[in-house]
Amino acid sequence: MRVAVWRQLCGASCVAGVVLLLRRPSASAGTLPGGRPHPRPAAASAMTRLMLGRTLERICKGVLVLCLLHFLIMMILYLDVYTQRFDLFSRFNGNGGGRNGSRGTNGTAGSGGHHYYYYNLSRPNATLQAPAAGESLAAAGHTPSPKPLPPCPEIPPGLVGRLLIEFSSLMTMERVQKENPNVTEGGRYTPPDCRPRWKVALIIPFRHRENHLKYWLHYLHPILRRQKIDYGIYIITQLGEDTFNRAKLLNVGYTEAMKDGEYDCFIFSDVDLIPMDDRNLYHCYDQPRHFAIAMDKFGFRLPYAGYFGGVSGLSKKQFLKINGFPNEYWGWGGEDDDIYNRITLNGMKVSRPDVRIGRYRMIKHERDKHNEPNPQRFNKIQNTKNTMKRDGISTLTYRVVQVKRHPLFTDISVEIGKPPPRPFKG
Repeated sequence: MRVAVWRQLCGASCVAGVVLLLRRPSASAGTLPGGRPHPRPAAASAMTRLMLGRTLERICKGVLVLCLLHFLIMMILYLDVYTQRFDLFSRFNGNGGGRNGSRGTNGTAGSGGHHYYYYNLSRPNATLQAPAAGESLAAAGHTPSPKPLPPCPEIPPGLVGRLLIEFSSLMTMERVQKENPNVTEGGRYTPPDCRPRWKVALIIPFRHRENHLKYWLHYLHPILRRQKIDYGIYIITQLGEDTFNRAKLLNVGYTEAMKDGEYDCFIFSDVDLIPMDDRNLYHCYDQPRHFAIAMDKFGFRLPYAGYFGGVSGLSKKQFLKINGFPNEYWGWGGEDDDIYNRITLNGMKVSRPDVRIGRYRMIKHERDKHNEPNPQRFNKIQNTKNTMKRDGISTLTYRVVQVKRHPLFTDISVEIGKPPPRPFKG
């Protein structure tokens, strides 16, 4: 097709050049009708003829250059076509047969017993035709190396934007599993068509929230897949009925995820928070990331400048730099402010998405039993600078009771101890 187009352009250029050469001024250009001499002076007539001659000479030179350029381009195109054809033939000749060698309906040779497989070179993402049952590429005498995947785009093209989030429809694990057939055991997923920039572990502190988890998985799995993220989901279940400790469970999740895979990014999320926009990309950034900046329960506003609760993300390097999260916040509240203090005290800043993108819906629920507000949280927050080096991932203790890999997530049940006795108020 490209050769034909250039051939037509060349023909048109050469014809134009010939026409210009033939349209030279005639010998009678200096006379009037009837053979009478033109009234112009002879010098002016000669100057005009000279200018016309130079103009025609330049035009002819331009046409000649254009034809030479066309010839070079034609040669390049021909070489490109023949190179592709030679490469195609060489694939088959390496197997002892030509492109038109006899082969059966399944790609097998009719009489020689050889096997022929071919590439579709007309498409940029061409793949091998599937061999017949019981055959392999080794039988064809060659094993083509897989083409390396390109990096996943920073802004994936399949994002939807604003999402409709509702919790009124009945949700079951069976339904969520059918909706996500490409998610493998343990809640793992890797994009098949590109190389992800981050390997992300999503960690959820958990106890008695099975219904919330169904909705979270229902919405988050499709969002994460559209975002082209290599991820795994870890539910860290606190056993027993002692006071809940969110931050310590997050430390456990980091430690257990690192045993399970080479993660370099960690997203810590409450199970009752669903993002309302899939452009809120769940990966790590140059600075620690706060994702849930506009929750519906706060009127889609950031409640205060130092708020770091709900959903946050840190790279492995950032997490270790702040010694992880505090282990001594038993009960509701305070741990996210302590984490914010750790970030700023270590010379980092919190990054956030645009408020129109960082919107979240919360599943309404009553406060959990044994997760009452921690009355000591305000005193602890004021002492972060003194406690962060001796209270964190470096001093974490716990016991894993069970690790169970479900189709959509990995459940790690742990015992994390009991809170210290609270000081007596007399």
